Amino acid sequence: MLARWEKKALIWLALRMPRWVNSDHLTALGFLAMFLAGLGYWGARWNRWALAGVIATLAVNWFGDSLDGTLARVRNRLRPRYGFYVDHITDAIGTFFLLGGLALSTYMSPYIALGLAIAYFLLSIEVYLTTYTLGAFHLSFWSFGPTELRLLLCIGNVALFFRPVVKLFGRQFLLFDVGGVIGIAGMGAMLVWSALRHTRMLYRTERLP
Repeated sequence: MLARWEKKALIWLALRMPRWVNSDHLTALGFLAMFLAGLGYWGARWNRWALAGVIATLAVNWFGDSLDGTLARVRNRLRPRYGFYVDHITDAIGTFFLLGGLALSTYMSPYIALGLAIAYFLLSIEVYLTTYTLGAFHLSFWSFGPTELRLLLCIGNVALFFRPVVKLFGRQFLLFDVGGVIGIAGMGAMLVWSALRHTRMLYRTERLP
């Protein structure tokens, strides 16, 4: 959804990045920011102002995680397999920290956070298997990618600051529990759709005589 403008912004930033900064620095920065975001959610159980810190760390995570590959391409310093592995293993561990912080925050039920983690990792497995079997890598589903999800999470943090509990069907629920269930359902639908689509493609490609 935001890819067109994001790409222009990332190229603009990469062209102005100091020479001593390289892609590994940016990857490490993005990973550290995600770890701090998890700590921020954990700290929010005692002080809700920590939610503002989470928004700041998510912005830093976007900067590091999105710019590292662009910087490598702009400078023609590509290491495809190394970059792919390091970028995605740090993303996976960073997401674990983020959801772990949410589970400890009291703003989301631990079981909902666990469900989100399972849905995320299953969807990630589907992406990596597709990359291996079809040679096609995709991070976005239905116009939503990592950047859009970060933005939604930031908007959710603002709402969470003022109204952590919502009323639905005559009952009260944690705001992030409602968002988490929607997220689980959305990722589950993406997983099923992608798995069926790619299974069909591979079946047609490797028909038995």
